[in-house]
Amino acid sequence: MYFLEDVKYEALELPDRATMTDAEMITSAEAFSTFMTQRHTVRDYSDRPVDEAVIAECIRAAGTAPSGANHQPWHFVAISDPDMKARIREVAEEEEKAFYAGGAGDEWLKALEPVGTDESKPHLTKAPWLIVIFAQRWGMTRDGHRYKNYYVPESTGIASGFLLAALHHAGLTSLTHTPNPMKFLNEMCGRPASEKALMIVAVGHPSEDATVPAVAKMKKPMDEIMSVNPAPTQGNDENKK
Repeated sequence: MYFLEDVKYEALELPDRATMTDAEMITSAEAFSTFMTQRHTVRDYSDRPVDEAVIAECIRAAGTAPSGANHQPWHFVAISDPDMKARIREVAEEEEKAFYAGGAGDEWLKALEPVGTDESKPHLTKAPWLIVIFAQRWGMTRDGHRYKNYYVPESTGIASGFLLAALHHAGLTSLTHTPNPMKFLNEMCGRPASEKALMIVAVGHPSEDATVPAVAKMKKPMDEIMSVNPAPTQGNDENKK
């Protein structure tokens, strides 16, 4: 990413600064919250193509995410080639067959029932684009020195969230897919051993008859996902484990 000798601390004046009133902030926050409630995980895609430039700009946005030591430990492989998508689907479905045949365990399979998924993954070939997200466990400087990346899962997870939001902002729908194991994606995508595939994101436009499972609209209430100035727990042995 850089030459070691070029890395030094330099303070820059904040280049971008939001200047909103309190009322404008709450209006903006509410508008974004409403906008994000309109993002849906979709498994049914239309044949409508998506320009590569749109995908590139969404990935560019994902690349602005914060990361440990600013190492940006991620790589996004965008795939539109039908043959490559077909190979990915073939291998992924083989893994999914074992998963749904009992490899996942009864509890996990029971949890997935309301979502309505099975080993068939037609979205992997129907969606015009697949984006494979790789996490880089270590990197190389331009002069050939290996360096460690920090907070890799956290950093790549944040970047993945940026990507999903950017795709939604561009008017696209997406689906995150995590076949396990995913080692086959390194060779298929020409990525080095220093990287680990985290997920495949199917991207495109929903079909006319696209559906979502009803359970997907059931979100936890605010009192279950947010606490404000909580009192510390005392004497709870469970919290000490």
